Amino acid sequence: MNRLVIVCSLAIGISFSSFAQTDSTSKEKHPYKKSMMYSALIPGAGQIRNASLSQKKIKPAYWKVPLIYGGLGTAGYFIYLNHSAQNNVKTEYYNRLDGNPPAVEWSNYDNFGLIALQKQYLNNRDLFVLLTLAIYGIQVIDAGVEAHFLKFDVSDDLSIHVQPYMFQNKAGVGLNFKFR
Repeated sequence: MNRLVIVCSLAIGISFSSFAQTDSTSKEKHPYKKSMMYSALIPGAGQIRNASLSQKKIKPAYWKVPLIYGGLGTAGYFIYLNHSAQNNVKTEYYNRLDGNPPAVEWSNYDNFGLIALQKQYLNNRDLFVLLTLAIYGIQVIDAGVEAHFLKFDVSDDLSIHVQPYMFQNKAGVGLNFKFR
């Protein structure tokens, strides 16, 4: 069985490596895929890649990386905080069921209050897990969107001119679009 798995893995690896060879002179058609993959593997890596590939006079996206890690770190801290608090409440509840006196920290709560408090901490923890996933997903999507705009042309050749005009005693506005 192990030999079959090894043979199949080698066959799949050889077939993928034969497809992976590309012409070195061809340009990458869709740079957003690689940027999104980088951001999916390491948060913020896609933004750094996009900033290094940008040849425009726009501000690089290096400033987004501390925001990404700040958001992920803050959400992770609140996950840890709520998880440890609900564990403390659960331990206090089980200690009371065993007949131990209530701890000073939880003396204002009866058993039903401890159950409600534990559910509240669990809900908060789950909410911050979802927030962490949302921050992670948004930064991956942001890397892809920004990579799409790497080749977006915003030059002086693209313009719109608004001109008022008169035609048979009627006023109007004319719009002239100029594309290269």
